[in-house]
Formats: sequence, structure tokens, C-alpha cells
Amino acid sequence: MWPRVTELMLAVWLAASPFLLRAPDSSGSEAIQAYVCALIVVIASCLAYWPPTRHSRALTAAVGLWLASRAYVISPHPAPAMMQNEFLVGLLLLMFAVVPNEAESPPRSWRRFVETAPNRTR
Repeated sequence: MWPRVTELMLAVWLAASPFLLRAPDSSGSEAIQAYVCALIVVIASCLAYWPPTRHSRALTAAVGLWLASRAYVISPHPAPAMMQNEFLVGLLLLMFAVVPNEAESPPRSWRRFVETAPNRTR
């Protein structure tokens, strides 16, 4: 479940970034969006631990797509630090959302074979 832990860390960074990267003339809407997106990522990542809702990582992918596309479309040239941060965090969330929950284990259809295979150490 390391991808979900990484998503939780990205959500914490996303929630802290308005304090760290705030422009002097920025409005509070960027901060509110960062908090809402971080909350959604935390909820989706925590729900992924429960087997019936293991596909909630699709919600994390949607948040990542929203952050990256919004930052790409509305950012001026040169982009401020907060927009660059949203873009990169969105891409990272998209990257980790496609990693399955049990990435360190063999696929489910192979597990019976792996468990019953004889130990072939020399």
C-alpha cells in the first residue's frame, strides 16, 4: 500500500503549500482549492485500504487531473510558484493513482501458484 501512503504525503504537502508558496497578492481561492483537493485525496487514499472501496484511487486520479489541467490552462507566463506546485503535485497524483494497492504482491491470479510453488533456492 505504499502508493496510498505517498498520496497521503502529497496531500499533506498540498495542504501546507498555500502557507509556504503564497504570493503577496494572491486571493484565498487557491488556498481553499488546495485544502479541498488535499481533503479529497486523504479520504480517497484512506478508503483504498478497505477492500470494497479499493478503486477509490480513481478519485485521486481525478483530483490530479483537475490540479494539473487547471494549473496548465490558467497559469500566466511565467507561472507563479503555487501554479507550478499544483501542476507537479497533480502529475504526481496521476502517476501514483495508476499504481495498484498491492503493488508489492504478485497479481491475484498468480498468488495460488506462487504460494504452492516449491522453494527453488540453491
